[in-house]
Amino acid sequence: MYAAIRQAKAKAGTAEELARRIKDGAIPIISDVDGFMAYYVVYAGDDTVTAISIFNNHAGADEANRRALAWIDQNLGPLLDGQASAVAGPVIVHTMA
Repeated sequence: MYAAIRQAKAKAGTAEELARRIKDGAIPIISDVDGFMAYYVVYAGDDTVTAISIFNNHAGADEANRRALAWIDQNLGPLLDGQASAVAGPVIVHTMA
């Protein structure tokens, strides 16, 4: 299992619009990547937005970050305070209920 993680700082008060744009635009792009398993977005109290995608292969995680960063640049720029960052790698610990 591999995770692709993107993170950015949102401008204050943009959580609802970010969520709408991500649901409409990013999810279809990411879920279409080979090996896709799951997608989560966390909006922290300090306006940090973290998107976590889970894949069954490393290539899928890398491709998701490539697609996501391009999409973020084109669709979320006005809502963000700076550039998004991305990392991908194997999940070394996980558990589920």
